[in-house]
Amino acid sequence: MNQTLESLLRAGSDEATAFAAPGRPPLRHATLRALVGATIGALNAAGAGRNDRVAIVLDNGPEMAACFLACAAGTTSTPLNPAYRADEFEFYLSDLHAKLLIVERTSASPAIEVATRLGIRIVDLVVDAGAPAGSFRLEPRDSGGAVEAAMNGGYAAPNDIAMVLHT
Repeated sequence: MNQTLESLLRAGSDEATAFAAPGRPPLRHATLRALVGATIGALNAAGAGRNDRVAIVLDNGPEMAACFLACAAGTTSTPLNPAYRADEFEFYLSDLHAKLLIVERTSASPAIEVATRLGIRIVDLVVDAGAPAGSFRLEPRDSGGAVEAAMNGGYAAPNDIAMVLHT
């Protein structure tokens, strides 16, 4: 079996609900596919491609789930517990050799300071007011210099690594 997340995402009916949350419009599969493609494009432009480690430090919710899925479809997604202390982030981000760190734009996580010290580029996850559940966009923070696009961009291939989970 050589299925990828890309092939699995194609299976959902365009109008079927992919993500839902109380008080928010649902995210449909057609929109999820577009979100995943845009996210992979943003990650590639920020320098992360297939098999590059992208650390995600987000609270649980539909945006975390959608971001994890989108990252795993084109990079190696590495979700980290937002409750970690700075020394824990130091260990995990170093051990993973993370290329990027995704956090909410308003986050005060110690992961941000650690990533900055380690030279890991930070990418903000932004949710627009009234957006469907799970919808977001990524905005890289200014790195102070030019960033080379990922060498191995696009959707992951069957033998690529989708996730690394420290346990």
